Amino acid sequence: MLYVTVVMVRMTIKSIEKQNIVDEVYEQIKNNIVKGVWKPGEKIPSENQLSSMFNVSRVSVRSAIQKLRAVGIISTRHGQGSFVSPSFHESIVNNLIPIMNLSEKEFLDMMEFRETIEFKCIDLAVLRADEADLDQIGKALDKMMASKDDYKKYSSADFEFHLAIAKASKNEILYLVMKNTSAYSHYLEELNRVFGINDDSLQGHIEQFQALKNKDAAKVKELIRRGMEENIVKVRQRMNGS
Repeated sequence: MLYVTVVMVRMTIKSIEKQNIVDEVYEQIKNNIVKGVWKPGEKIPSENQLSSMFNVSRVSVRSAIQKLRAVGIISTRHGQGSFVSPSFHESIVNNLIPIMNLSEKEFLDMMEFRETIEFKCIDLAVLRADEADLDQIGKALDKMMASKDDYKKYSSADFEFHLAIAKASKNEILYLVMKNTSAYSHYLEELNRVFGINDDSLQGHIEQFQALKNKDAAKVKELIRRGMEENIVKVRQRMNGS
């Protein structure tokens, strides 16, 4: 108990803005490791403890930890928790930041693709989707929520969600274009790998599904467009090193 008290005195915790929650949690955990609050080989607080400390959800904490694990700053031992990598050294931190494997141009191209193809699918799905279609979209959403600790599985379910909407359009050509555009699934996986999975992403998809059931195509498209614009901002910040 004495050890925990000492650590809390030295730890720097700042309030976190709603936007980019995962990135903020990632940075604060990383910075506290750099400062020596948690030393190489030592265990960091549990997800519940970190969630309480940062006043954010466990989903955001898990995603931040996943990013830290992906770049080798921490490791997770099943049933024991997460530990600072024994080989961690401050000098290598900047080289451990995940690299975005898509350019800003590719993101803008994908935005145009989605506004041209996917938005038309949404318009038609609102008119033509039946109960079986809605059931498939709902199942994909359930998979997303069940896979929030694994960005690859989450991304696959994310693609399945949007593809199910395209299928609900009942236009076979539009559906096949969506299904066979591998750049789309790669785009989703890169977003989730680099920026992590957070509550806003899940909530956005829940709201899209609800708007679709309410036959509100404009709302579905507004939610997707807003998410794309926020991602472009984050991509530009990442590429500018800010």
